[in-house]
Amino acid sequence: MNLQPNDSPDDLKRVLEAALLVAVEPLSLNELKRMFEPDESAPGMPGDTLRQALEGLRADWQGRGVELVQVADGWRFQTRPEMQTWIARLKNEKPPRYSRAVLETLAIIAYRQPVTRGDIEDIRGVSVNPHIIKTLEERGWIEPIGHRDVPGRPTLFGTTDHFLSDLNLRALSELPPLEELGTLVTPDETALIPELRAELLDNGTPQTFGAVIETACAVIETP
Repeated sequence: MNLQPNDSPDDLKRVLEAALLVAVEPLSLNELKRMFEPDESAPGMPGDTLRQALEGLRADWQGRGVELVQVADGWRFQTRPEMQTWIARLKNEKPPRYSRAVLETLAIIAYRQPVTRGDIEDIRGVSVNPHIIKTLEERGWIEPIGHRDVPGRPTLFGTTDHFLSDLNLRALSELPPLEELGTLVTPDETALIPELRAELLDNGTPQTFGAVIETACAVIETP
């Protein structure tokens, strides 16, 4: 097959489809552009052309068990949520469950960033075990983003694009509003961040922060 992605929209979609299906992580627009830049003198693929092709590819996969989505890290193929019941039966692994302390710490960072360990301790009312911060950093969900200009210059933490991608989000603005969360942890670990408790409204069908995180831990399948 003699593909001409620079000249044929259909060929361009085929190349993008192949690259995204074999990719382990989401691919950004800049990463995808590199496929069409044989040397520095070549003009390369216009960003608008790539976006149009990606949207066309997304439409091509509508109604199938796998979908093309754009997340904070870029574009990726993943199974549709309604397929997870069957996909989960293929493997014995279960997504890791995180403690109440880990979930509360992550929630505080996500909604109040940038924050220091001291900020987190003030909100939770207890000290933060260094292992909690390490766990979240190793998972790729938080990272140091600077230092507060006060004595001791404590580290400021924020969430990462990887955290957003794991939640199928493109930006922090897409995080669910606090009033839609109900509780911030799973029912069997019932506890609310004290400072946030007054802001939460029980709408009868709360989406728990813990449940969202556990879903995010599931392996993203490709066809």
